[in-house]
Amino acid sequence: MSTNPDLTQEQVQLLAQVSGNYQSLSQELKHRVIGQDQIVRDLFVALMVQGHVLMIGVPGLAKTLIVRSLAEILDLQFNRIQFTPDLMPSDVTGTEIIEDSGDGKRSFRFVPGPIFANLLLADEINRTPPKTQAALLEAMQERRVTVAGTTYALPSPFFVLATQNPIEQEGTYPLPEAQMDRFMFNLRVDYPSRAEEVQILQETTRDDPQEVSKVLTGEQLLALQHCVRQVPVPPSVAEYAVDLVQSTRPKSSTSPDFIQRYVQWGAGPRASQYLALAGKALAVMDGRFNVAREDIDASAKLVLRHRLITNYRAEAEGLTVDDLIDKLLARK
Repeated sequence: MSTNPDLTQEQVQLLAQVSGNYQSLSQELKHRVIGQDQIVRDLFVALMVQGHVLMIGVPGLAKTLIVRSLAEILDLQFNRIQFTPDLMPSDVTGTEIIEDSGDGKRSFRFVPGPIFANLLLADEINRTPPKTQAALLEAMQERRVTVAGTTYALPSPFFVLATQNPIEQEGTYPLPEAQMDRFMFNLRVDYPSRAEEVQILQETTRDDPQEVSKVLTGEQLLALQHCVRQVPVPPSVAEYAVDLVQSTRPKSSTSPDFIQRYVQWGAGPRASQYLALAGKALAVMDGRFNVAREDIDASAKLVLRHRLITNYRAEAEGLTVDDLIDKLLARK
């Protein structure tokens, strides 16, 4: 690793350990999770910059197991919320209860909800009505919640890892665009390979629980997040990221013909920020102190795929958002 004047020697030493930390985390996860290496890597990238993640995949692909195991390995407080149609906002954020103070008087006491954790798994987030989904908005952006006019800070670090089932759409409530935009990454969790599925069958049908060891603490993760954000983005790379995002907007003068033809709405400025942050984390994992264009390209689909809204022409011609992002990257 070459030195960088924007970083102190202590920060350089901490960042130099990132690759080793990731390898240790990955090895610990392999004790419980078979395959899904790319998903684990993408989750670690998001955690390094305190980004929230939406994971889309059918049931049984170890999404919950990965998140719970990550919390153990990183020594983070973990809570899981199963989103259902009857879930209320107070079931997420917490509520005030009346209690006797002992002298005949009564007072309100706030009882924190499950959102008060370092790592929150929002399972099947699209199963609950918009009113409850909105309870997450302030928490995801401001990392605090407001109940009965009082604001409560959430623990730090704080991450929301949400899951969606792409198959069953009956009884679901699509996430509003404002909430989708607050997720840094949209990860597609795919089926395991044949060899991996054979291994899964053999490992999970035995009574042999696997323990994992801690690799980092919450305090160390916070320090790491601060250091990663200090990694500079060269002006040319920043311009490249902004140009890529602006080219997804059909009304932009820089957008290509196929974007104007197939896209209804493009990505907003938050996409540029997340591309830069992901680039910083990827550069550090690769042992570099400067973000390159390749880092922006590597995270483009994860950042952009849930921020582009295609129109009826794209659906009629069988074009997906990922197809359009590939075409954008090919022309750069």
